[in-house]
Amino acid sequence: MSVLNIRSLLLGVAAAATATTAQAADLPVAPEPVDYVRICDAYGARFYYIPGTETCLRVGGRVRTQFRVNNVLDDGAWGARNSDGYTWRTQGYLYLDARTATEFGTLRAYTEISQAAENGAESLDFGSTYIQWGGLTAGYLTSNFDIFTGQVFMGVVSRNWSDTTLNQIAYTAAFGNGFSATVALEDRSSREINPSFTTDTVTSNQGRTVSVATSETYGGTRMPDVVAAIAVSQGWGSAQLSGALHQVYHSSFINSTLSNTEDDLGWAIGAGVLFNLPMINSGSNVFFQGFYADGAMSYLGGSFTQNGSTFSILDAGLDNNGNIDTTTGYSLSAGAYIQATPTIGLALDGSYLSTDGGGNTLDVDRWAIDGSIQWEPVSGFEMGADIGYSNLDVQGRSDVDELLFGVRVQRTF
Repeated sequence: MSVLNIRSLLLGVAAAATATTAQAADLPVAPEPVDYVRICDAYGARFYYIPGTETCLRVGGRVRTQFRVNNVLDDGAWGARNSDGYTWRTQGYLYLDARTATEFGTLRAYTEISQAAENGAESLDFGSTYIQWGGLTAGYLTSNFDIFTGQVFMGVVSRNWSDTTLNQIAYTAAFGNGFSATVALEDRSSREINPSFTTDTVTSNQGRTVSVATSETYGGTRMPDVVAAIAVSQGWGSAQLSGALHQVYHSSFINSTLSNTEDDLGWAIGAGVLFNLPMINSGSNVFFQGFYADGAMSYLGGSFTQNGSTFSILDAGLDNNGNIDTTTGYSLSAGAYIQATPTIGLALDGSYLSTDGGGNTLDVDRWAIDGSIQWEPVSGFEMGADIGYSNLDVQGRSDVDELLFGVRVQRTF
């Protein structure tokens, strides 16, 4: 082969290599592996897998703003120049719900926080936060004693039933067909009602007349509350039977100054039932519940707001003989929710509370009723109005009546 031919061959090979290199440079580079978000349908809607894990997460929240006109009666806020005639509140909630399947059942972590602004004051609230693993629950959430806590959109007046969020550890056993049983230890501190009736004058066991400040009523914590509940939830509705033991532990001042101040073991029992009303419309229902307590007034809803002030009923008080004795009482309540149209809901709640504290300011009768109408023009967005009336009768004091109104705009996502 001549030198010229060899030279031509080498030039051809070089040109072909150059063209191949240029074409290779134009090819797209393979992307790095990416963990795409996957939908998780094991726990219902709106869950997705956290990339790189087998944990399902749901993120949600709520924003609401509401305007409440406080007691408009003669002895209410509008009759006192230094009282607020209205309360304007805006609040935002955010929650995270993480769940993972394990061989012992679902492992769940839930937490929520909210930020609120009311009449110029801002606050940060720590909502329900807990861990669940199978039937075990530990953390801060609604008491296992509580049954139904109302149907109305706002609830401008307090109704008397237990609605308490507290620290607890609980175990729930599911028996199938909607039946379950729960036993729990719950923080007693959240059930200690801060007294609102200031002093009582009594004779001590040394024969001296003393004024007992209500802030000196309770001692420190010793025993958590023991709570048990049996519940059923089926197509017709739901029902629950609840019971609780609550230690009445007096302060050192009460224990050393007054006679008959042995520590007591208070208790409470309650039952409630809710019936679905599909013959009216899907979502309509009615509930009834009743509670009785001895030395455990929080389980009756014994701490409530009346005319802008918090009133509370002590677990134990002074009887007519100057001795400390437990307070007894009961509360009855009912409510209904009617889905009048696909977008309009009507609700009504009512309660009655009666307590006996041995012939003093712990003898209380109170009834309250609250009604609302709400409109949901699009899914997750609601507007509504609320009206409520209540009457408080405390032995030795004048009756307190209140009439309140409110409106709320709310977006849930």
